[in-house]
Amino acid sequence: MWLSGKYFEETGGAIGGQALEDGIRILEARAVNKGPLCEPFIRVGHQSGRLYLDLCHDDWSAVEITAAGWTVIEKPAVKLMRSTAMRALMRPEPGGLIEELRQFVNASDEDFMMVVAWLVAALRHHGPYPILVLNGEQGSGKSFFSRMLRSLVDPSAAPIRAAPKDDRDLVVSAGNSWLLVFDNLSVMMPWLSDALCRLATGSGFATRMLHTDNAEAIFEAARPIILNGIPSLTDRPDLADRALTIHLKTIPEDARRPEDELEAEFEAARPRIISALCDAVSAALRNVSTVRLERSPRMADFVKWITAAESGLGWEAGDFMAAYNTNRRDVSETVFEADSVAVAIRSFMANEHPTAAGWEGTPTELLGELNNRVTEGVRKSRSWPMTAQALGNRIDRIAPLLRAKGFTVERMRSTVRTIRIVAPSV
Repeated sequence: MWLSGKYFEETGGAIGGQALEDGIRILEARAVNKGPLCEPFIRVGHQSGRLYLDLCHDDWSAVEITAAGWTVIEKPAVKLMRSTAMRALMRPEPGGLIEELRQFVNASDEDFMMVVAWLVAALRHHGPYPILVLNGEQGSGKSFFSRMLRSLVDPSAAPIRAAPKDDRDLVVSAGNSWLLVFDNLSVMMPWLSDALCRLATGSGFATRMLHTDNAEAIFEAARPIILNGIPSLTDRPDLADRALTIHLKTIPEDARRPEDELEAEFEAARPRIISALCDAVSAALRNVSTVRLERSPRMADFVKWITAAESGLGWEAGDFMAAYNTNRRDVSETVFEADSVAVAIRSFMANEHPTAAGWEGTPTELLGELNNRVTEGVRKSRSWPMTAQALGNRIDRIAPLLRAKGFTVERMRSTVRTIRIVAPSV
């Protein structure tokens, strides 16, 4: 478009198709062979200890966040890319407090802290990022809340979307947006759960380029993600380990308000809320190098970043970690109870082998013991392992859940492969 426009300005005519293609190839060759190599960013960039938040305004202004504070500048030092779906982010107004967001979050105080923590993490230039999962009954405002959260970080022409059909759709969305929001999920397919885990932590995706036989398209980046739905979406342990699960309260009819009124109030508060988030990111940049965690949980980078941001949010030291541990326990309990094999092993060990000697045997023997203790409906369900190999793979997946309950789980791979399980001491 730029080349066609310049040609029209100089000649008053339209450039031919072949001449346009030749001109583009020449420009590409000059850029590759003689131009400087720059790292491009979408929405959030980074250079020399500074973060840049693209406002997507016509003047290419951005918020520059440093350890000393933040300011809005024109023409930031980093190269920012924009897709056609990206929309302008409100210019932050200094002096905002994160408490202004509280009135729009119909959840507990602990869950509110997790929402704020996720927003602060989403403004970091690299992952891994926790996946924010919004659960709630019909009428709890999940979709509206998802759109609201996105507007604080990465406004879009299509703020919430249906779940992708395959890896290629997911990669295309990630390549054109900083933040992904998937709305009204009714089920979490195993392939989607695995793909979201890879995307949240920054694993690469490779797929064949269209209209080619052997050329690969590589996508390697991490993205903040929001999921919402009525059923539990974190039944798979890998996804649960990376998730912050928020339970939105049902809004009674006598307390329900029109969305246009809520939107007007939120729009008025949005510049100040964004300002408060920028203050928190500045505090994180200032303190992150001095933070020392007593122990490193699964999302240790995220925990360290938010711990460093606590002073910028007005939180007391340790407030976030206490709320995060509560959230992790709730998620772990939910995932455990949703896994039929984990529940069956707990029942088997409690009733038959409660002593410190535990139980040891082959996967085939364990499958026989468990089959005798579950109903026919459970045995015929898709989630129940049909073979010893499937049971062994399942135990590898649920071992963290069992250990969190105090079980000892060991798999010995010698001439005869065995499993040893010891129940927690009472």
